[in-house]
Amino acid sequence: MSIEHKMKVHLKIDSFETELEGSPEDVALEVNRLATQTIPTFNLAKKVFLSFSLSDLMNRFGDFVRITPEGPRVVSDRPLSDKILIALQLVAVKVYAESGKQSSARTTLQELERTTGLNPKSISSRLSELVKAGYVDRVVVDDGTFYFINTVGIDWLVKQLPRHR
Repeated sequence: MSIEHKMKVHLKIDSFETELEGSPEDVALEVNRLATQTIPTFNLAKKVFLSFSLSDLMNRFGDFVRITPEGPRVVSDRPLSDKILIALQLVAVKVYAESGKQSSARTTLQELERTTGLNPKSISSRLSELVKAGYVDRVVVDDGTFYFINTVGIDWLVKQLPRHR
């Protein structure tokens, strides 16, 4: 009389989760099959999909972005180009909104002037460049013109910052 062994495995890969039960051989084959199918799919998805959570933003821009009692600000002891400073301020506004401190990640040219201390003409020119490059979106509504950094702009900024370190 032989004893048949059963195996039960809980498999979790990122957000994929399953329970497997059966003979050790069957479970091992199924784990191998799922791993070879699922892991490349997750790796591909990580390469294809681009998004930034609040945690991602703080991990990537925490050396530059601060939330102060006066609102979101860029703080740096290193010189930053006007374009980088504006993009960082737009990230700071996004972080402020994502953290629930305000309802929108949009801001105006006047607010960028107040928070960055840059000349309005310089801000306007740099914003035009950022909009044309597809890094910042411009929205015109009844109460004014607003700007916000988009996901592609955040990715661009991530790639720019090592030059400033």
